[in-house]
Amino acid sequence: MTKFRVAATGHSVNYLPEYVAASNGFFEAEGLQVEAVVPNPWDLVLKELSDGTSHAALGGIWVPSMYKDRGKQLVPFAKVSARCPLAIVGRKKQEFAFNDLRDAVMLVPGGNGASPGMFLELLLAEHGVDKNSVKFVQNLSGSMLAELFVGGLGDYILLDPVTALRVERQAAAHIVAPLAKMGGAIPWSVYYSEAGSPGDDAELQKKFVRALNRGIEWVIATPAGDMRDLLAGLFPKADVDDVIRLVNDFRQWGMWDSATIEVASYDRWQQGTVAAYLIDEPIPYSSLVNAAITRV
Repeated sequence: MTKFRVAATGHSVNYLPEYVAASNGFFEAEGLQVEAVVPNPWDLVLKELSDGTSHAALGGIWVPSMYKDRGKQLVPFAKVSARCPLAIVGRKKQEFAFNDLRDAVMLVPGGNGASPGMFLELLLAEHGVDKNSVKFVQNLSGSMLAELFVGGLGDYILLDPVTALRVERQAAAHIVAPLAKMGGAIPWSVYYSEAGSPGDDAELQKKFVRALNRGIEWVIATPAGDMRDLLAGLFPKADVDDVIRLVNDFRQWGMWDSATIEVASYDRWQQGTVAAYLIDEPIPYSSLVNAAITRV
């Protein structure tokens, strides 16, 4: 067995196909012993790559984008999440439109990367809403903002889906906009390596991708209720019925399709990365993504 270590920016329901590939023996069938770790703080994934501790990082493609030609060559080679998993929670039940955020106090976590705020601002722009018309509260952790929202701060909050369901019950609030359903396709969570590092090995990456694709196909084909024991073990702090509901919703909404990073959704996210001032102009797909790895 060849060890393949993944340094992830979190442990999340939207990463489920990787966990399935491990538990169902799909990685083992490729001769890989996959180990997943979640460094704290999240940006230690980059150190894991540069010192050879991990073969791949799992997180947002905006990170390789902003580092391109700025001291690191980080190369995305596969995708696990094709949608943003976050959800907007509001204080009343409503037919939500992004225009509803005008003049509203919007709580957006900022302690685990830039993606939540970046994607929300991209959606606002796509729906013709000036981001300056929204009263953002940012730069605090998701757990802190969730407590404050339950306590009465803000009109809306952007949360991970498990926390959103819990806050919905605690605060008599409502999930008004699950972004996996309403936000469109985006390469939300990708695997990337650092050029010249131990993880920059095409044959290893292809084996990983073959197993990952089997995991994606299995999750798409399998009702979440049939995964109850697996999901309970993977997410012991969450209500397993909440997780089952989320997985079935994600299956329906297209959270998982294949390990391939699609050009159209990549180009869309590049526009959001430009708007966040992390890159000066969109980076051509072929200049950043190693698309050959998913042609397996």
